[in-house]
Formats: sequence, structure tokens, C-alpha cells
Amino acid sequence: MKVGIIKEGKIPEDKRVALTPAQCEEVLEQYPNVEIYVQKSPIRCYTDAEYEEVGIAVVDDVSDCDILLGIKEVPIPELVPDKKYFFFSHTIKKQPYNRELLRAILKNNIDIMDYEVLTREDGSRVIAFGRFAGLVGAYNGLLAYGKRMGTYDLKPAHLCHDLNEMWIECKKVKLPNDYKIAITGSGRVSNGAVETLLAAGLKKVSKQDFIDNSFEKPVFVQLRSKDYHEHKEGKPFVLKEFFDAPSDYNSTFSELNNIADMLVAGAFWHPASPVLFTKEDMNKSDFKIKVIADITCDIEGSIPSTKQPSTIADPLYDYNPTTGEVEDALSSKENITVMAVDNLPNELPRDASEAFGRQMIDNVLEDLFVKDKGVIERATITHGKALTPKFKYLQDYVDGNN
Repeated sequence: MKVGIIKEGKIPEDKRVALTPAQCEEVLEQYPNVEIYVQKSPIRCYTDAEYEEVGIAVVDDVSDCDILLGIKEVPIPELVPDKKYFFFSHTIKKQPYNRELLRAILKNNIDIMDYEVLTREDGSRVIAFGRFAGLVGAYNGLLAYGKRMGTYDLKPAHLCHDLNEMWIECKKVKLPNDYKIAITGSGRVSNGAVETLLAAGLKKVSKQDFIDNSFEKPVFVQLRSKDYHEHKEGKPFVLKEFFDAPSDYNSTFSELNNIADMLVAGAFWHPASPVLFTKEDMNKSDFKIKVIADITCDIEGSIPSTKQPSTIADPLYDYNPTTGEVEDALSSKENITVMAVDNLPNELPRDASEAFGRQMIDNVLEDLFVKDKGVIERATITHGKALTPKFKYLQDYVDGNN
């Protein structure tokens, strides 16, 4: 079986890769019947030379490979017909901007296995970049505060050599006593954010202490879904019921609007879920949050100020709560500073790629190369120019009816 690691073609560029040079070596030792070819790339975080140094073939063209591994969406002109692809397709939520991509995948008889739906039988994901999104997203929130207040200056994460250098940079953070940061979510993303805040010297506290008490140092709270949602009919919060019917719940996050100084949003948000707060809430005089690091980057989603994505090169913009419009970053102390970079793991591409590849080897490749116990099948969106049964719900999206 020939496996090709493709060069990333999406703009803005992405430097990550599914398998590092050392991991390619490991795969070849573990699966003797597999061959790996790496497509030449001038932007990849691991250079062509690093692959060649461990004996991996670096080639111009990988179109003769059986399976093609990428990270971001493959530009339509670069799709190779009749192949099996792995990449993040960003189609399973019927994202309008990728409708044509899914149509092209079907037309070209491509099997697309989406990393986002590589799962165990219980539905839990086996592979993700979420931790690194959280690590960098929280760091960018701290960077935004430093720039806003002029109290310290952090090196952007993408200019750090690796995660260790970013940790060292965190030692520069100087927040006021009793500065309070709220993190939403309890998964990989939010737990990554927790790591960064702890590295920056913040103390983790309970929700009740966060609300009731003052502190002699900066603190943060990690809020799980039950901490800021309540059933509309007063019923007890049940996580599965919340996931199954989020519209049955109201948000109670507003009780923190006049307490938290910064919000780090790391929780998955379903369009049927209540928003965290409204534009009207943000325009109230007691709305205290002045920095929002929206790692989820749901445009016009749970957070009204996330009106557009930002970029690694230009990660911040301001939201004017009076007009509801986007303004230049740090243009007014009355504005709210927003970080909404939509490819945060790409700021630490070597570390993120190494962690991702480890998950590929441990959780996916045996199913791919030996016997599929359902992991590959559950992640296959298209086969034989048609949507697979699990993803038939996308047919109206493909047809342009949704």
C-alpha cells in the first residue's frame, strides 16, 4: 500500500503534517507492506531534507499513491480522482464555503475520510489538534491583554521555536491581582487553555469562589456545560439531554458578565444552543469582559463579537459594543479586543504535528493497514461517488437546498 503525504495547498498556508519524519520511520518498521512518499513542500514545518535524512522518499508527484494524507482542505484543482484522502474537509456542518469541495469529491470518485469523525464506538474522537488550539488560543488572549494595557509584550506563538519557548514567554505575563478569566468547555481545547494559564501563573478556582471572592493574584475558572446552562423548565441538567436537545436550555453565563475580565471560549457550540450573551448584554455599562479569545471561532455564533476570523499574522481586532461593528485592534479602550484565529495549532506546527501523528499511529493506522474495526468506516463521508449512509444528511447541502 502506497501512502502519500501531500503538500498543503490551502491559503493561508498551513505548515502542519500528518506524520513527522521519525513517525514515518516508525510506520515503515511497524507495517512492512506500506510505502510512504512525501510530496515536496517549501512551507512544511518539517523540511524535505528532514524526511530524506531518515530515508523517506521525497517526490514531486504523489498521484500514484493509494492513500493521500493532508491536513486542511485540498484545493479543488489539486484533487486526484479515484483516491482515498484523509484531511479536515469542514463539510459535516454543511459549511457553505466548502459545498463545491464536497461536490468535487463526489464527482471525482474520491473517498474522503475526515479526521473530525475518526471516532471510537462511543463517538469519542481518536485524533484532534484541539489541545494545541487551546494552548495557543489562551496564550493569544494573554498576548492581547499585554498589548491592550501596554504592561508586557509576548512573542507571538508562531515566532516561538516550539511549545517550550512559548512556556518561557508565559513567565512575562503580569496581570493585576484579582484579574479573572473564564474558560468555557471541558474537552481537549479547554484543557489546553488551562495548561497555558497555569504556566502563566494563574490560579484555578471554583465557579462559586470566582463569583463570590476577591483574590490577591489573577485567577481563572473552567466552566463545564452544566455551569452555564439551565433547563427552560427547571429540570436537572443532564449532559446527554443537553447535547440531544440544546434548544431546551437557556444560558446562565450572564451572571459572569460583570465579573470576568477575559473570556477564553473553548466549548463546542451547536447552532441550536443558546448564545453565551447577546449584543445588548455587551453594550451594558456593567459588562466587564474586555478581551475575548474565541478559540471556537464560530462566526456570528455563541459570541456576538466574533464577526470574522482573524489570522496568525494579524490575530486581533476590536469590537465596538455600541455600533456592533469591527474596528482596528486596540483602537479604543471602550472596545472589546477579540482574538478569533481559525487555525491556531498552525502557530506551533512541529509540536502539533508530532502530537497528531502520534494519535494517527496509536489510534488509526492499524484499522487502515490491517483490519478496520469501524474507525475508518465511521469517518468515511463519500464512497463510489455517493455519500455513505451515515452522511446522507448532507445530500440537501450537496444539492444546494440547504
